[in-house]
Amino acid sequence: MQIHGLQKLTLLDYPGHMAATVFTGGCNFRCPYCHNSELVLRPESVPMIPEAEVFAFLKARAKMLEAVCVTGGEPTLQKDLPEFLAKVRSLGYRVKLDSNGQAPSVLAGLLQNKLVDYVAMDIKNCRERYGETIGVPNFRTDAVEASVQLLMRSGIQYEFRTTVCKELHDTESIKRIGEWIAGARHYYLQPYRESDQVMHKGVFHAPEREELIAWKELLAKTISAVDIRGLD
Repeated sequence: MQIHGLQKLTLLDYPGHMAATVFTGGCNFRCPYCHNSELVLRPESVPMIPEAEVFAFLKARAKMLEAVCVTGGEPTLQKDLPEFLAKVRSLGYRVKLDSNGQAPSVLAGLLQNKLVDYVAMDIKNCRERYGETIGVPNFRTDAVEASVQLLMRSGIQYEFRTTVCKELHDTESIKRIGEWIAGARHYYLQPYRESDQVMHKGVFHAPEREELIAWKELLAKTISAVDIRGLD
């Protein structure tokens, strides 16, 4: 598998568990506010970490760490993702996957073979503004919608989440997201944060605190649990 990063300890990526995070390269979206732009646009510019090195580390830390998170880029683009996760499982780790939901057939296979314990899936925006938000004109959301339904029926832990920017999200789009994923177990609003790796720096801004809280209250009408990550 194409591994371009390894965070050896995180207490945030997998709720309630000490974990390591593996970063894969490449993505089929071009979200202009993406904070991992090198992994998305130029994964070849980021040195690869041999899979054997990753597993040597995981074997050595098996008594300390509880879980492995796989993120990107978009991990479901990796052809050998199922084999990689099976190896992680064989070491006794729990597995969390971050995904944009554009490969429901891959997700279905992982669920069927019990290779994931937790999935965090991005809901980039309401259906009507998806293409604009991910930088892919005329984008159809059918695959993303299929992944939403897979997770909501799966019985495993999952969350939906949206990185929100003033320039791409408003009350109407948030309301439509809430209607779309009504009945979801857990949803997070994540205010945009500027960084050196953002695809288009200086363009996007986080919504105001009061607006985020109002959106949370709006979403709570249709979603079981709604939280805001990274609210100052």
